[in-house]
Amino acid sequence: MTAVAPSEPSAHPSPSAPLIVCDAGRTAQLLDFAPLMDAVAAAAQDVAAGCLLSPERLVVPLGPRGDGGVLLSMPATAPDIAIHKLVNVQPANAQRGLPTIHGVVTVCSAVTGQPLCLLDGPEVTGRRTAAVSMLAMRHALGSAPQQVLLIGTGVQARYHLQALQAVFPQAQVWVRGRSDAATQAFVASARALHRNVHPCPADLPASVDVVIAATTSKAPVYDLPARAGRLVIGVGAFRPDMAEISPATLQGSTIYADDPAGARHEAGDLLQAGIDWAGVQSLATLLTQAPDPARPVVFKSVGTAAWDLAAGRTALAALQA
Repeated sequence: MTAVAPSEPSAHPSPSAPLIVCDAGRTAQLLDFAPLMDAVAAAAQDVAAGCLLSPERLVVPLGPRGDGGVLLSMPATAPDIAIHKLVNVQPANAQRGLPTIHGVVTVCSAVTGQPLCLLDGPEVTGRRTAAVSMLAMRHALGSAPQQVLLIGTGVQARYHLQALQAVFPQAQVWVRGRSDAATQAFVASARALHRNVHPCPADLPASVDVVIAATTSKAPVYDLPARAGRLVIGVGAFRPDMAEISPATLQGSTIYADDPAGARHEAGDLLQAGIDWAGVQSLATLLTQAPDPARPVVFKSVGTAAWDLAAGRTALAALQA
């Protein structure tokens, strides 16, 4: 996989070039899933080679005590560009009728330090997270998925459904929410995003070859024994007290993480199961070495600013096209 080469304008922007500000809609237009996946793959290789730096995120309390608000600071740098994602999370906004998450991604030239564009933070996060899952599917399965179980009916579930339609439109998608009402409501609205989406029956069809858990559950939402030929992806549990995937699934599985270093602090599924971290492999490894088809595979996604940098590269390329 070759890195996404920066074009001349992004490496040496004109001092008079205006800062381009993109709202959520414009950010989505710039981040088509196919080029975004290529950029994430290139970024994974850059991380493995040591030429893309993405330090641990900084978490600072935000707002009134007791509200649980936090400010998250996530920088990443590479030879061509640098990004800084600032995300504010305010759980109390639900009572205010406001979104819980706000944020921006600043994309800069690494050569001059000049800011080039601002992207909508939640849109970048949603799309690059789904792009990582699509990459894991492509390389772990070795073929396009035929049937996918999507657990969850929130924001990440919707982004994953959009990505499935864009990358694997032939896949049948089953949905399982926290209640029948939540499932039915999501499916009804999601048919505008994917042509083949249905509520999941009580007994999971044996032919399901991918399970995507996209919840903030503190108890496993998928607890079937590991089985070869079925890829299990966890994207929702991002704190040590959260767990979507049960130890029964993790035991005996080959485990990958998009960011193994970050997973040691954030992947509650893996932490609570007491997995052997020495055996957890990176996304870069999955992209270059096909897993043993005789072994079950679990892919854990916790996110890293490296994928936001990949989104910045994708957006700049689209702006300069």
